[in-house]
Amino acid sequence: MGFAILILGLVLFIANHLFVSFRDARAAAITRLGRPLYHTLFGLVSLASVALIAWGYAYYRANEWTQIWQPPPPMRHATVGLMVIAAILIVAALVPSHVQTKSRFPLLATTKVWAFAHLLANGDLGSILMFGSLLGWAIYASIVARQRKDVVIRPAPAGWLNDAAVLIGGVALYLALGFWFHPYVIGVPVFGR
Repeated sequence: MGFAILILGLVLFIANHLFVSFRDARAAAITRLGRPLYHTLFGLVSLASVALIAWGYAYYRANEWTQIWQPPPPMRHATVGLMVIAAILIVAALVPSHVQTKSRFPLLATTKVWAFAHLLANGDLGSILMFGSLLGWAIYASIVARQRKDVVIRPAPAGWLNDAAVLIGGVALYLALGFWFHPYVIGVPVFGR
């Protein structure tokens, strides 16, 4: 049951986000529904799909775990290191900076780093499916986004103060995820295992 819910959530999430890459169909939907309703529906489907992914994965982990391969122990350290980059990129999506400008699409970059990092440390079927499909979607979305003519990349602000804030905020987020969120919400300790 959990595996099926996980798949349903992934299909909904990816389909919802793939629709964005079909610019003519998206524009027609916005014209038909209006921008506020379109964005509301997009957000609701996104939230519902993330909830299904989380619920399905949690149920799968508790009741249907299927190990495919055992990652070597050093992969866990690579994952922990890559997650520092992912956390910095999340903050860069919110704060105009050189990091934001260079990464162009920081949330897609975050998704790629996060998914790849977790594929390195997890060899079970559910993780391979979840992280692999989200990595595939993020790669596709990045390629499509780079080809779009209507995307305007914000120029980096003068100076480096915002970049310092991005780095400090990213490290703080990383520590909060590692010491609080991952062990208490996900149920898997990051440090000191």
